[in-house]
Amino acid sequence: MEFKELSKKDAQISLAMELDKLMKTMPEGQKQVVEQDFDGFKRLFGKFINSTGPSVHWDKIDKLPQDAIQPYAGLPCPDDKESIRQMLDQLVVIKLNGGLGTSMGCSGPKSVIPVRNDLTFLDLTVQQIEYLNKKYNANVPLVLMNSFNTDDDTMKIIRKYSGFNVSIKTFNQSRYPRINKESLMPVAKSCRTDDDIEAWYPPGHGDFYQAFSNSGLLEEFVDQGKKYCFISNIDNLGATVDLNILNMCLNLNREFVMEVTDKTRADVKGGTLIQYEGKLRLLEAAQVPKEHEDDFKSVKKFNVFNTNNLWISLPAIQRVVDENTLDMEIIVNPKQLDGGLNVLQLETAVGAAMKCFESASGICVPRSRFLPVKKTSDLLLVMSNLYSLDSGALIMSPKRMFPSTPLVKLGDNHFKKVSAFLSRFGSIPDLLELDHLTVSGDVTFGRGVSLRGTVIIIANHGDRIDIPAGAVLENKIVSGNLRILDH
Repeated sequence: MEFKELSKKDAQISLAMELDKLMKTMPEGQKQVVEQDFDGFKRLFGKFINSTGPSVHWDKIDKLPQDAIQPYAGLPCPDDKESIRQMLDQLVVIKLNGGLGTSMGCSGPKSVIPVRNDLTFLDLTVQQIEYLNKKYNANVPLVLMNSFNTDDDTMKIIRKYSGFNVSIKTFNQSRYPRINKESLMPVAKSCRTDDDIEAWYPPGHGDFYQAFSNSGLLEEFVDQGKKYCFISNIDNLGATVDLNILNMCLNLNREFVMEVTDKTRADVKGGTLIQYEGKLRLLEAAQVPKEHEDDFKSVKKFNVFNTNNLWISLPAIQRVVDENTLDMEIIVNPKQLDGGLNVLQLETAVGAAMKCFESASGICVPRSRFLPVKKTSDLLLVMSNLYSLDSGALIMSPKRMFPSTPLVKLGDNHFKKVSAFLSRFGSIPDLLELDHLTVSGDVTFGRGVSLRGTVIIIANHGDRIDIPAGAVLENKIVSGNLRILDH
């Protein structure tokens, strides 16, 4: 055996021994879940160690077939209430709920950040599904995929929905060990998360398939006659149940449908769809060779991106898990722990499994189905008069003259955390006619401010700008120092 081959084998053997040692720190009754997690991690690690060369060879990318991505506008719309009920009774809604609100300065699960009228991401999701269940006398369950970071808090929060007309189930994605960047061995000393929370991580949403199967919920739903799941990120407020897409999945027997939407210059990092070796598959930015990055970002060459709203056949998930044919590209995510130690997280993305399913397709949906809240600049949009709430769904105001949302950039130093952001607005400004807003530095807004066209407000270091109550700023640049003092 060559040295390289030998060292790969050694690494896998060493890892197995380290995981066995960790296993011994677990009480007997709790070993089964950890064993399942460790088996999954060994498979992922083996794939990582043995991967050679790029996962995509650029010259093998073929032109997308004509019918690979269907236009949303051409979908027939079901209108008979009974047939809609029968369709909905074959659906399960799954929300990816593993993330924390730390990037927005909040503790606990991101899904419990208030986004509109004091309602959280989770409140809005429950409202949407309850509305469907009531309106059509259906039984669509809501399933939350939690991580070890969000599970305890989520379980406490969902008790408040017990009186609602929604069956809520949860399962946990796996808990994998972070590995030392040099030795590739786990940094954990024991299996208990609390001993060192930094030693563990949830391995991205590609873990959904195995974790859903391990939980027993997949089998339970298939036995109940459920046919499809609709998966989306809990922070995408545009990801509502769409009857036209569900109807298409059922009528055309699609196993995997990915919602894509037209790419703008703001979306150049989003994954896109390609035809490769006879299959439709997801191409992520991380898989693109350096010399082709500009091609990948080109709005002309790759004109759509993945919203991560996915419609997948439940029996098909069962098949690919049972036959062990799941194959997702590994995302190597380097991190530095608080003490300065460099570690690696091995992750996968849920959409990357597309190529493992038969009869997969994309559907090009309106931009309104992609409304993620990643930063307070997104929060500003969804809290504003650009949208109104209808049964938990955000609907863009008919008073907005064009369908695109404004581009908003708020300076991290003063606006990054939700609490700081909220303290800077007397009330959320009128944004109906806004195209572009940039705010940098120590800036506050009085009540009833209206922002139109392109507005740029820059307070220099040490200065402060107070935009007065009732001000109308249209195509304005405001800089320097403007303080309004109470007297």
